[in-house]
Amino acid sequence: MTTSVVFTFIAKDKPGLVERLSQTVSDHGGNWLESRMSHLAGQFAGITRVQVSNAQSEALSAALSALSSDELLVIVQPGTSAVTDQPSQQRQVSIIGNDRPGIVLEVSSALAARNINVSEMDSNITSAAMTAQPLFEATVSIELPASQQLHELSEKLDEIANDLAIDIKLE
Repeated sequence: MTTSVVFTFIAKDKPGLVERLSQTVSDHGGNWLESRMSHLAGQFAGITRVQVSNAQSEALSAALSALSSDELLVIVQPGTSAVTDQPSQQRQVSIIGNDRPGIVLEVSSALAARNINVSEMDSNITSAAMTAQPLFEATVSIELPASQQLHELSEKLDEIANDLAIDIKLE
């Protein structure tokens, strides 16, 4: 029998960090299944799911936690089944507009108020083509309850887009 272990980490970016984590997983017979990692402001952070035998699960969790130091923070959690009894709809929300505080808060508040789960979000600041002004861009994967009316969500996102002078598309 196997189980999933999920761990997050953050450290000052430097060569060998992923190798150190993957060696620890390998030393305990683990299989690296999926991860998301990114370099942001001189830090390297990620979340990873590995599969390991039930017999090695606690040892792997302890070994990963033991990597934590002043330079590296590792947080380990047991994985859980992602099975839900509620049918859902999968959609994408695209956001683009002049950067300003509050964009993520407004959109995430509208989603949370409707019991809509954010399953993945990627955001970035780029420069607008002609003006070089900071431009906020995000792609958000969401899971809506099957009973959620798309037109009601679309209307709320349009209202936010108008208030913040940004573009929001529900796909």
